[in-house]
Amino acid sequence: MLRAMSYTLRGLEPALFEPLFGLDEETLAARGMRWMDVDAAVGYPCRISLEDAPVGERVLLLPFVHQDSSSPYRASGPIFVRQGQREAQCIAGELPPYLTLRPLSVRAYDAADEMVDADVIEGAAAASLIERYLGRDDVAYLHLHFARRGCYACRVDRG
Repeated sequence: MLRAMSYTLRGLEPALFEPLFGLDEETLAARGMRWMDVDAAVGYPCRISLEDAPVGERVLLLPFVHQDSSSPYRASGPIFVRQGQREAQCIAGELPPYLTLRPLSVRAYDAADEMVDADVIEGAAAASLIERYLGRDDVAYLHLHFARRGCYACRVDRG
């Protein structure tokens, strides 16, 4: 059964990353992490602020477990985060530019963290697919990924 559905995108909590921001380059490298200088307006999407970091800023590139479950779909991948973000961005009912500028992989999961559907779509057209998936009774939440590199972008919930 399908029903009309509003949705909310949630950034990652800054507290998850605060301990990392004070680490030296050697310690970060030992953990598979590094600072990068933003040199393009599009290409360094922060998973806390849900926006591309501005040119000239530094972002931390690190591996992150974005599907932390005991299902076969447990997954991790690289993400960028920006230091100084006070709270996780929460955006209701619309897609921010950092998502609309890129092709997206939209992945639908059930309450047991099993993937029940997925599709690839241009970011500017993704809202209708998000609403359709969240309107299904078997879908508990969505993950958006950047389709070209496969990196986790954000979680989408009903509401």
